[in-house]
Amino acid sequence: MYALAPSILAADFARLGEQVEQIESAGGNMLHIDVMDGVFVPSISFGFPIIRSIRKKSKMFFDVHLMITAPERYVEEFAEAGADGLTIHVEACQCMVDTLEKIRSLGMQPGVSLHPQTPVSAVYPYLDKVDRVLVMTVNTGFGGQQYIEGCTKKITMLRDEIKRRNLPVDVEVDGGVNRDNMDKILEAGANILVSGSSVFKGDLAANMHYFLDGMKKYEEA
Repeated sequence: MYALAPSILAADFARLGEQVEQIESAGGNMLHIDVMDGVFVPSISFGFPIIRSIRKKSKMFFDVHLMITAPERYVEEFAEAGADGLTIHVEACQCMVDTLEKIRSLGMQPGVSLHPQTPVSAVYPYLDKVDRVLVMTVNTGFGGQQYIEGCTKKITMLRDEIKRRNLPVDVEVDGGVNRDNMDKILEAGANILVSGSSVFKGDLAANMHYFLDGMKKYEEA
């Protein structure tokens, strides 16, 4: 499965409900929701009220990425708010296995993420417990950054390890994803692209179609 997950971190929050509906109308089936606490990462974003509000507007898969300390504290609340997938950072959680199992037990798809500076091998112990691995390709916590070229090798290493173990795990990439580098990222082994500014800036529907059309050749290959 190949998918585009527009990141609402780049949305116009005065028009958030409208833009979520536009994404779905343009063929989107996944929405990326970054939750930041100002502790694990420097920025603060949003929490349960936003997720609950847009849940009423959309049937898309809510791909919730927790950039917070001790994410195990809030698993039940994110399930109740409407998350379909919950991704936690290997650097932020001291009880990874228990938390990933709890996420799944509550009906959500568990995922694990890692900072650009963290070796990709840090997530290998959890590959058989997750539905996706989110590779951060910018410094975690800020939007609008440029893709870190050195992360491409991490994507390939991760995909190779997943293939070696014959696991049904998605490789998701978040950070600086745009029209110019999407092919390189997909060819490296990613199958889910998170993009914020490149989707929300300008003509949202046209941007969606560009990404979705560009990913079709990989889906059909």
